[in-house]
Amino acid sequence: MGAVLIQGPKWCGKTTTAEQQARSILYMDDSETMRQNMELADVSPKKLLEGATPRLIDEWQLAPQLWDTVRYEVDHREGMGHFILTGSAVPADRSRIHHTGTGRFAWLTMRTMSLYESGDSTGEVSLRALFDEAAGEVFATNGLDIDAIARLICRGGWPRAVTLARTDALEQAYDYFDGVVNSDISRADGVERDPERAKRILRSLARNQATAATVNTLCDDIAACDGVTDIRETVTSYIAALKKIFVLEDSPAWNPNLRSRTAIRTSDTRYFSDPSIGVAALGIGPADLVGDLRTMGLFFETLCVRDLRVYADALGGTVYHYRDKSGAECDAVIHLRNGKYGLAEVKLGGDEQVEAGAKTLRALAERIDTDKMRAPSFLMVLTGTTKYAYRRKDGVFVVPIGCLKD
Repeated sequence: MGAVLIQGPKWCGKTTTAEQQARSILYMDDSETMRQNMELADVSPKKLLEGATPRLIDEWQLAPQLWDTVRYEVDHREGMGHFILTGSAVPADRSRIHHTGTGRFAWLTMRTMSLYESGDSTGEVSLRALFDEAAGEVFATNGLDIDAIARLICRGGWPRAVTLARTDALEQAYDYFDGVVNSDISRADGVERDPERAKRILRSLARNQATAATVNTLCDDIAACDGVTDIRETVTSYIAALKKIFVLEDSPAWNPNLRSRTAIRTSDTRYFSDPSIGVAALGIGPADLVGDLRTMGLFFETLCVRDLRVYADALGGTVYHYRDKSGAECDAVIHLRNGKYGLAEVKLGGDEQVEAGAKTLRALAERIDTDKMRAPSFLMVLTGTTKYAYRRKDGVFVVPIGCLKD
């Protein structure tokens, strides 16, 4: 493509990654030149695009009008690979963008590091291989125990945290959280927001992550401590801002063809883009998670969904969830562009949990109308503390997250 847009949460490595590919760079938020950059973006935006290509425009959303200028330049230059745009927020003023960029831009969503990228997964089991219809037996040994999983949840996948000593690494998520509530949530769309209210909403989201909690549920959760008049409108506004800065990334519902007429619930499941954000919102640490395994299970699911999204992106796929009115559900449906899909249940560990996950997966697979759509490529119970990765006699794969890669 003529231009590539890399978007995602702050601190996930967008600029560093793009710098490795760029031959010239414009930092829009450089304190020494930001004022001049903004003025030039209004007066003569083409000047900002001059330089060796690929040219990186970092934090481009500060001057949304650059989008149309880049699009125009792509149309009038020969070849591909002219510009890389990076940003940690959706532009606040989208009225200054007059063209979608279709045919000129490729979109890449960058997330915090998966366990395989951070070196915490052995990568002995490949998601790509599970989609291979000829995939047979798998075997791998998991090196993560309950304490290690708790620490990885709290550390998160922030690239800088991965390189720091244990105590300092755990502080990165708290620093990120402080930046979100005190600054970023207001900068998302130029609307001044109350940091304390933002903290309350994020705490409620943390308690309700990995569920389809409605806005009303979140409002009830904070109503006792918040006297705002239009609480539903306020909460909705805060959630929209958190999505714009990629703090939240909800999972959309999957709609298969079923043999039964069971109504499928289409509400999104709420997730943080990184599990450590929710940990920071609740003000807890690894020991607190180990002491409350039910809460830890929700955070573990967020970690697994993050990793599955990273791996699915590499395969050209998308991660969904499934839930219907009869109570049947599936934590993650990994769906590829070629129509192949796999079903995954997330369980922290333990034989009973693994058995329950396998039973859920088999029941859902039996309800899918394979006359109208293909059968799932695999059924997988994704675990935390299970010692081994293996294939059960019923065909269900049991895979520790500490053994998985794309």
